[in-house]
Amino acid sequence: MLSLGVLGCSIDTKPDPAASRNAKDAGRDGGDASTFVVMRSGPAPDASMDSFFINDPAPPMCGPNGERKEPELTEKLPDCPTDKNREGCPCENPGERVACWPGKRVNRNHGQCHDGTAECRRNGEFAPSWGPCEDYVLPEEGATQGPAACRCFSNGQWMLKNLVPCIYEGDEGKVRVTSSIPDEEQGFRCEGDTQPAEDWTASTLKAECAGRFELCYTIKAGDVERPKTSDCVVKRLCIETWYAEPGQAQSLPGLPAWRAADDDCTRTFVEKGGYGEMAVHGLSSECDDVDDGDGSPYVFKRTRYCSPRCASQPGLPECKACGTGGSGQF
Repeated sequence: MLSLGVLGCSIDTKPDPAASRNAKDAGRDGGDASTFVVMRSGPAPDASMDSFFINDPAPPMCGPNGERKEPELTEKLPDCPTDKNREGCPCENPGERVACWPGKRVNRNHGQCHDGTAECRRNGEFAPSWGPCEDYVLPEEGATQGPAACRCFSNGQWMLKNLVPCIYEGDEGKVRVTSSIPDEEQGFRCEGDTQPAEDWTASTLKAECAGRFELCYTIKAGDVERPKTSDCVVKRLCIETWYAEPGQAQSLPGLPAWRAADDDCTRTFVEKGGYGEMAVHGLSSECDDVDDGDGSPYVFKRTRYCSPRCASQPGLPECKACGTGGSGQF
């Protein structure tokens, strides 16, 4: 029985023929770290000055179980919100410098947006008031996605340490595909055509906003340059988690070991090639939908798997970029 560890293409490192017992490795495209920028439907943020102090409630909060809590309305002077320190509004301590924000609360300190500073100034015989807000950054006009849109969940990074499937070809022409086994020295190893006992890969998430998210990795047979909805699925694995601390890498449950059940799709994957697909779906702590804009999971990364021929013929033109690991940013 011949076993192959199929990786992806993008890194200029040659596979190690001794990576595992009777196992050879091809390469994987894009590697194990992927940053995703969330797309949104609906109008772009209103960045005009006239919009800043009109109908500007604090964002709602959505908890681990999806419960929604609307903000309490406690502002006594809508034209002079105490949390924004708006220019011309009263202050108490001349010379004091504080954070100020001339934008909408829903965008504050998200993505590229950040506070400016304002100084409490004497105003002749009148009460002191805040001077102009300086050095702030607002949403980019017309932006609907990514850091420029300044929404709670504008981007993030899902890291997977090992994404190598093992291919086993029997004497009777049968093909089996399973997860590989993580190995500290070799990166991975392939051992037999049964489902391994160990998890396939460790996983971590880092994002700008808390929330409950489902992250899925799917191996498909097809052309990564021309993906189709009809591409068959070799295996799909998902993790659902509550991400609690924005900006901090959080360890997630590992993706479990697996063995492909669809023999026809497995054969197509081996003979014609395939790709891996990362997707996210969820709800942020500020009740933003994290999806493709139409309510479906947002596919934020596709990774081409190299041909199994690269295991024994790494010098082929299509195998030059194949390697045993890597990372991708997007």
